[in-house]
Amino acid sequence: MYLHLGEETAVRCSEIIGIFDIENTSVGKHTKEFLAAAEKSGSVVNVNYEMPKSFIVCENKGEDKVYISPISAATLRKRIIRNA
Repeated sequence: MYLHLGEETAVRCSEIIGIFDIENTSVGKHTKEFLAAAEKSGSVVNVNYEMPKSFIVCENKGEDKVYISPISAATLRKRIIRNA
């Protein structure tokens, strides 16, 4: 099963490590450091350039990706539950 993250981006649900609300979690020191490191390593994928509402951490074949999405974490969670 796939989860649509916005625009033309979808990821396999089995690759998702976590879905996070960007407003509530990005204020923490460790989260800021994690997102900065992901950006520096080229692991961040902006789904589009609208106001970001969530970030999704995925792993595929040992490679981490962080998707920045305009869709809220609550909506993404509902999509996963509905399609399970």
